[in-house]
Amino acid sequence: MAALKNLLEHVECECVRGTPDREVTDIVYDSRKVVPGCMFICIAGAVTDGHAFAADAVLAGASVIVEERETELPAEADVTVIRVPDTHYAMAFLSANFFGNPAKEMKIIGITGTKGKTTTTYLVKSILEHAGHRVGLIGTIEIIIGGTRIHADHTTPESYLVQKYFRQMADAGCDTVVMEVSSQGLMLHRTQGFVFDYGIFTNIEPDHIGRGEHRDFDDYLHCKGLLFRQCRVGIVNHDDAHWEAVTEGHTCELETYGIDTAADLRAQNITFLREAGSLGMAFDVTGLVNMRVQIATPGKFSVYNALTAIAICRHFGVGEEDIRAALLAARVKGRIEPVKVSDEFTLLIDYAHNAMALKSLLTTLREYEPHRLICLFGCGGNRAKSRRYEMGEVSGRLADLTIITSDNPRTEEPQAIIDDIKTGIGRTDGRYVEICDRKEAIAYAIAHGEPGDIIVLAGKGHEDYQEINGVKYPMDERVLIREILEGR
Repeated sequence: MAALKNLLEHVECECVRGTPDREVTDIVYDSRKVVPGCMFICIAGAVTDGHAFAADAVLAGASVIVEERETELPAEADVTVIRVPDTHYAMAFLSANFFGNPAKEMKIIGITGTKGKTTTTYLVKSILEHAGHRVGLIGTIEIIIGGTRIHADHTTPESYLVQKYFRQMADAGCDTVVMEVSSQGLMLHRTQGFVFDYGIFTNIEPDHIGRGEHRDFDDYLHCKGLLFRQCRVGIVNHDDAHWEAVTEGHTCELETYGIDTAADLRAQNITFLREAGSLGMAFDVTGLVNMRVQIATPGKFSVYNALTAIAICRHFGVGEEDIRAALLAARVKGRIEPVKVSDEFTLLIDYAHNAMALKSLLTTLREYEPHRLICLFGCGGNRAKSRRYEMGEVSGRLADLTIITSDNPRTEEPQAIIDDIKTGIGRTDGRYVEICDRKEAIAYAIAHGEPGDIIVLAGKGHEDYQEINGVKYPMDERVLIREILEGR
């Protein structure tokens, strides 16, 4: 319960009906979840517009309506109507006020970029917790509040949920929050209502461009850059060609990191590590921090992720030994995640589910000069066929053997999807086998692994289900691997 007048602090608005002298029981932006005495905010979404449901919300018990434009409401209803220029923007501040501005009670770290957000959030959490901090996490995979894990539907939730999670984290004793900040989240003002203590930019590539997302690359770039007008300290990848464009107009202090460049924090003398079925990297950190570290994940992008985490955690006074120990122990589910099945060959699980990500992954693994590079993947149904052709072509060119299997067929026939992937592979000289059942395909990969092989299971990553005809069936590749090994 909160006084409406208090909720309206720092909100540009006009009371066009009723009185602001009201108590509000909750904030709701889905008319199906209206409760008596709540504030209903009319949000215009990609499919529906909340303004069309304002009358239904009042009949269901809403006592306050927040709108951008006039809505048709029952004439006799005792309701207060607040008009604002932008309901998405207003909701962020209304929600922050409703939950008591919990961001002020913690340090908030926001990480944006095309790639690396998820891994870096977990690395930061690992390092800071190793040093004694209590850290909440909001990201693509899940929300973590103490011992509670909540499935994530969006990389960056709606502002109401962000503030709700912040409140729960502060109440649970968290002193820090690390969160992924998507371009969509920034564009839709989901992270307004507070200031980030640290804003991080990892990299940017053309992505999320099209209907319902960004109109073009410049718009995508602009939205990423909004983070640096809403943080106190900005930490950016100096090696990315667009870092200056992303930070144009910034209002924060800026620091840079990079590999062998004139950045403030640098990674140098990089070494590729391979032993007993595992892959890793070692490198020297110089500049703002000077130390040598080792990580248990492969590739140059893993160095970038670790360097980003170090650049953040140095602001928390974390000691070198805590950084070294946490980086070596950290694992991120479904992000080049090693699964031990043999000392003779390496098996990894990764979320790469488009051609760009698969190319980056396989190119990285090629640097370890494997005996054979084996790529097992499928493609999702009810999605663009071009993705299947492109992924098939990438795997055909970069892998020594492709094992084509099923992913989330949704309402399509799995074999039809496999045939499309084969069309892409057909543009190359790549060898392949097709095994529709994913468990059988994984069993084949393990049974035929040879000394020095690197096997990557691509596409599912952190997902623990397979979607077939509208039903999500439990399917975790780690469980499948365990069952396969137990049955050998």
